[in-house]
Amino acid sequence: MMTLERRAVPFNVLAPGVAAIRPELDVAMARVLDSGWFLMGPELDAFERQWAAYHGPGFLSVGVGSGTDGLKIGLQALGIGPGDDVLVVANAGIPPVAALVATGARPVFCDVDPATHALDPAEIDHRITPHTRAVLVVHLYGHPAPMDAILERARANGLKVLEDCAQAHGAHYQGQLVGTFGDAAAFSFYPTKNLGALGDAGALLTADPEVAERARLLRMYGWRERYTSELHSTVSRLDELQAALLATKLPHLDAWNSARQALAAQYHVALDGLVGLPPPEGVFHLYVIRTAERDRLRVHLTTHGVGVDVHYPRPVHLQTPFAAFGNGSGSLPHTEQLSREILSLPIYPELAAADVAYVCQVIAEFRAA
Repeated sequence: MMTLERRAVPFNVLAPGVAAIRPELDVAMARVLDSGWFLMGPELDAFERQWAAYHGPGFLSVGVGSGTDGLKIGLQALGIGPGDDVLVVANAGIPPVAALVATGARPVFCDVDPATHALDPAEIDHRITPHTRAVLVVHLYGHPAPMDAILERARANGLKVLEDCAQAHGAHYQGQLVGTFGDAAAFSFYPTKNLGALGDAGALLTADPEVAERARLLRMYGWRERYTSELHSTVSRLDELQAALLATKLPHLDAWNSARQALAAQYHVALDGLVGLPPPEGVFHLYVIRTAERDRLRVHLTTHGVGVDVHYPRPVHLQTPFAAFGNGSGSLPHTEQLSREILSLPIYPELAAADVAYVCQVIAEFRAA
């Protein structure tokens, strides 16, 4: 067997992406610094309009401090709160469930389709309760969830739909951008996202003016008029600097997504037959393979200089703070099996094709051993 020449392939690096458009970012930062206006100003207004327009006519955007805040405020703006049940998956990390619990609502965990890693629409019929008021749909890893089947069941049961698009900026489902299907959508602009800020940032998107207005109240103490609260809330603001940086980066988003898709296509061809592959559709925030030998493969890749991660190693319904809401081990069989088999490989716009080839060669070597 040929011995591979070891090389370093980090799981993710952010500096090259910043360097590629540094002059544009410097202009945006200087504009904010020179203005002396750092919160709730013209940069936020401009980005909110730009982000809404990216998704099509009639949409409204409300900038907030993080994607998790966007989920919480989105649920609250849809009228979800104490006494309500919300259907949600357990394989998408802590933020969706943490945001849901913070509203006072109760998560009802649903299993996923193992082929898509997304909510299995049939689970809506199976898990709905007399108190269910909404479905929180996660477009995990950049792959769109099956929105037609989900919406059909949600509408038939009078449920609100909030889309979690934190990992799916610019992804399409049947020709339509995710985030434009439900009653509202929340986005994270955490630095590693397909559209990332240089700190925490998020936004809510909706076509309903009443939902948008309620979200604006919720993001800052319930104020419509300064110092006068109309409802209970704290504060979650998207600051001027992050808004300016996001507005500068947004015109590059589609090209960055295309680069991710090209790398994913390379992975697909080289890894076919070696591991379980992710769905071909999406914007590949993460490239997540599947193998029953996940832990051994992870060690092998790491030993050969390849950065990997697991998204996510322990389903939320099995974690201590949320166990009271679940049915324990075995209640979500597909979710639990996936957590034992998934492995995230490096993928980001600046990743070289030669690095992808090396990662695939390392995996092929593992399979041949």
